[in-house]
Amino acid sequence: MTRHFLDIPELTADELRTVLALAERADLPQPLAGKGAALIFEKPSNRTRHSMEMAVVQLGGHPVYTRGEEVGLDVRETVEDVTRVMAGYHAVLAARVFQHSVVERMAAVSDVPVVNMLSDHSHPLQALADVLTMQQVHGDLAGHTVAYVGDYNNVSRSLAEACVLLGADVSLGCPVGYCADDAELERLNSLGAGTVRQVHRAVDAVAGAVAVHTDTWTSMGQEAEKAERVKVFEGYTVDPAMMALAVPGAGFYHCLPAYRGYEVAAEVIDGPQSHVIRQAHNRMHAARGLMAFLLGVR
Repeated sequence: MTRHFLDIPELTADELRTVLALAERADLPQPLAGKGAALIFEKPSNRTRHSMEMAVVQLGGHPVYTRGEEVGLDVRETVEDVTRVMAGYHAVLAARVFQHSVVERMAAVSDVPVVNMLSDHSHPLQALADVLTMQQVHGDLAGHTVAYVGDYNNVSRSLAEACVLLGADVSLGCPVGYCADDAELERLNSLGAGTVRQVHRAVDAVAGAVAVHTDTWTSMGQEAEKAERVKVFEGYTVDPAMMALAVPGAGFYHCLPAYRGYEVAAEVIDGPQSHVIRQAHNRMHAARGLMAFLLGVR
């Protein structure tokens, strides 16, 4: 059966650990030798493009970068037609899209693995890199608290899912109106051994955490909301005073791009507690481990 990766919960806890172990291996076989991987980008990206292209190369394959306007999903051709055609050329299809329904439609008709490189609903590749980095820095995450400060969005959703599967407790600090609803919190708490709680003051979320995550307050496509969001997120800047509430040795994490002076102070993201560059580099290792897993490597 073809395995796809659209969201973190498509993996069991043991499978997630397997993917992370594969990401650490330097002796992986090359399941993409002589094969291609289609990388479709409706939204541009620095880390996603470079990490995915190099991960494909390291597995022996040939990445083909394709911009959204080149295929014109549902404009020039239907998503289904594009997917079926590309599946005849490539061993993996990956897409960075605006609407999550696009990758769902791709997976419904594809005979080869479909990977969600980002959608409005989730960012599972980022979450793999997040937990991989935290494990490298802090060890086993089970029983530790991971804090996320900011908008409950695609990044925080996938991060929370991965942490819960690995037994970590997640503390969400989200403003009213930009937070997870009760049904979503119930869903997250049903996924694994970890727990999820939500508070509406950032400082309350960070207290006692071993890792502190945040994201830009205004994501791509939300530029018109920037002024309003700056007001709403007042008090949510991760600064040295906020980091001091976490446990000694706590790490700071950000999926990038970051905006210093807004969601994070320069002293934090550029300081000794920051692991954001390692986190970005781990995007490549996590993607390599994931694709190897989807292609049957264990």
